[in-house]
Amino acid sequence: MAADPGSKSARTRQRILDAAAHVLSRKGYTGTRLADVARAAEVAAPAIYYYFTSRDDLVEDVMWSGIVRLRDHVTGILAALPPGAGPLDRIDAAVEAHLRYSLEISDYTTASIRNAGQLPESIALRPTAEASRYGDMWRTLLEDADHAGLLRTDLDPVAARMMVLGALNWAAEWWNPRRGSIEVVVRTAQSLVRHGLAARAGGHEDQAVSGTRPRSLARRHRPARR
Repeated sequence: MAADPGSKSARTRQRILDAAAHVLSRKGYTGTRLADVARAAEVAAPAIYYYFTSRDDLVEDVMWSGIVRLRDHVTGILAALPPGAGPLDRIDAAVEAHLRYSLEISDYTTASIRNAGQLPESIALRPTAEASRYGDMWRTLLEDADHAGLLRTDLDPVAARMMVLGALNWAAEWWNPRRGSIEVVVRTAQSLVRHGLAARAGGHEDQAVSGTRPRSLARRHRPARR
């Protein structure tokens, strides 16, 4: 039976998770010690083992939660947009939501993004599966724009999606308030993503180096079977 969320035990467990997210977001997987987490959570280090079987069990919970929270946040922002918001406007909104949440709002998401490549395989499966679901949401955003005829035809959709997400995630590695306001970061990212993805006026996009449309794009633009 799950603990009552309002119980002392549940509050202590949450405090440990919050502390672990904070430490992970700053020190990384290899630099995070349970002693640091215990200090931040204001508990004795051995008490952590009452709630988590190991350091990696705690880290996995933080990493998984970070992606879940990010996906829920971005999904909520998109759901709140006016019904007439176009596909590119929805991508703009997702860019802003992703950046603000990972850079300003959630230690969990910052920790998840910064440590995704550091986890041993034994604890990476659940966070990776959640990250895949978040990627599916972005795939839908790009597909909607493509179906509306708004994307450049020389882009590979998978590569485009991965590069957009890679650029957004990398901001967690270099940005801090001393480098300028997050508003500037958001506007810059929105401009780069929109102008990198959107078809040019008149439809005169550059073709791939080979002079032909990428096969994946050729397939997605093939007329539907009748």
